[in-house]
Amino acid sequence: MGSKVSSKMAAPAARVIQAVRPHAPLIKFPKRQDVARPNVQEALKTLALLPARYRRRPMAVDEMDYIQRGGPE
Repeated sequence: MGSKVSSKMAAPAARVIQAVRPHAPLIKFPKRQDVARPNVQEALKTLALLPARYRRRPMAVDEMDYIQRGGPE
């Protein structure tokens, strides 16, 4: 009796497997092996072109000392 049930279940599964189409990727990524990587100086130059509002504010020496000692004495 168990073999009849399994054969009945296998027939619809075989039809489903045949209906599945092979995967076709929708997104294609460019090959980045041909693109030259910038050296460190070029990368730093591009970072220096950020607007002033996004730049980190320079710290004063007394502010650095305050942070290093962990707050007020």
